[in-house]
Amino acid sequence: MGINWEVIIWTCVTLAVLMGIIGIILYAISAMNLRKKRESLGKVHTEMKVGSQIMFAGGIYGKIVGFDGEDKLRVEVAPKVIITISRYAVQELLN
Repeated sequence: MGINWEVIIWTCVTLAVLMGIIGIILYAISAMNLRKKRESLGKVHTEMKVGSQIMFAGGIYGKIVGFDGEDKLRVEVAPKVIITISRYAVQELLN
């Protein structure tokens, strides 16, 4: 009794095809999620204005008090405590 190589080869081919299909499905789901996240962040960056309540990517909350140039914000994180951050650190606008 020898090793049945034909069964082993077809099993490997079947597993490779199944793994390829799973990989394609995971790639499609991840691409859709990335597109949604990019659209929502684009919306956040276009709707920012003075007085908007924001949440940074690190989870810190604050209020925009001004803009320093094109990509910097002045944010009040506590009464009379103003910091300068990159506009790209803003994760969410709060209403």
